[in-house]
Amino acid sequence: MNTPIEDGNNPLRYAEYVLGVLDADTRAEVAREVLASDEAATAVALWQRRLMPLADGISEVAPAPYVWARIHDALQLDAPSRDRPRKGLWNNLALWHWLGIGASAVAVALLVVVSLPRPAPTPTAAYAGYMAATIQQDNGSTGWTATMDPQRARMVVVPGTPVAFASGRAPELWLIPAGEKPISVGMIARDQPTTLTLDPALVARLGPTAALAVSVEPIGGSPTGQPTGPVIAKGAIGAAPEVAGKVAVNGNLQADRTRA
Repeated sequence: MNTPIEDGNNPLRYAEYVLGVLDADTRAEVAREVLASDEAATAVALWQRRLMPLADGISEVAPAPYVWARIHDALQLDAPSRDRPRKGLWNNLALWHWLGIGASAVAVALLVVVSLPRPAPTPTAAYAGYMAATIQQDNGSTGWTATMDPQRARMVVVPGTPVAFASGRAPELWLIPAGEKPISVGMIARDQPTTLTLDPALVARLGPTAALAVSVEPIGGSPTGQPTGPVIAKGAIGAAPEVAGKVAVNGNLQADRTRA
């Protein structure tokens, strides 16, 4: 029987589903796959185990008191008449930002509910070669987490603790191979997930001897090809959880029994 991988689906989509960064239509499509397919349910459960530990180092932050007031005002809950125009609702970025966070939390809760009633089946396939990095700030807080798929030359970077930037400044991600100069990976968002396409030469340098770092640069990136602003976060690259300790056999990951 074909697995979702063999059907041509991108397995990183299940990681994005767990992270809550898919659009509504794609999220609903993956949710249907989880309900209908043991392979899809297994893939989602594996990504949960891989990605959830990355959030352990992120401290819970309560929203500021003004957040609900802004949502309350944007929705015009105190409006005296139905005919009162709702100006700016669809273009209110702050409102959609917070609603998106709530939708992500609901998606994660749904994954837990879906996975509890059924025993996790033995995976028929897993994803070889995935890497992850926790990019920490100097104070120990997680600034961003990165998940890398070398086979498809993609990286998903998710912000952790919010970082403030001066006007005209933005975060730029760098790969630092051992003994080499930093290589720009691309500009990333400070407050929402970023998906980056990786150059083949950069993919070849990914691995446990390399690290990721974030520096403060002008909008559009460093003008010199090297960091020009302060480095505010860094972290080593390692195998994604649940991947270390396994070996690839016929294209699939299986437990490494040579250590037994």
